[in-house]
Amino acid sequence: MARALPENYKFVRARRLVRSPAVVVSAAIVAAALARVAQADNFSRVLYDAATDQLVVTMSYRGTNPDHTFSLRWGECKQLQGSALPEVAVEVLDSQPRDAARQDFKTTTRFDLADLPCRPAKITLRTAPRFYYSLVIPAAAVSRR
Repeated sequence: MARALPENYKFVRARRLVRSPAVVVSAAIVAAALARVAQADNFSRVLYDAATDQLVVTMSYRGTNPDHTFSLRWGECKQLQGSALPEVAVEVLDSQPRDAARQDFKTTTRFDLADLPCRPAKITLRTAPRFYYSLVIPAAAVSRR
């Protein structure tokens, strides 16, 4: 003969699931991962300034001080199959990557593009953990003297 289940069986079972050590550990891991993402550097604004031939990058970040500086590590120009323009991967580096995330800050940095070897080109900026921003840099303007 089948045993009758109490009306609140699903509720009782769900309450036990929340208390299980595996669920508690999993929830802690997810919370820690989300906290790291919230602390990460992110692009607030990126644009190409044609008047100065510069890349203007505004970064939002968390830290203990506003003195973070950002630099670029340029990859090689690559012509990818199916792409009309050469592409360049660019890593955005924070001068204080391990600074404790206590306050929100923003800073804008200008990067000269005079030495970019392939133009026009599509560049993709990347910062940890998975923030990307792509834009097209036009051909260099011919200077007239």
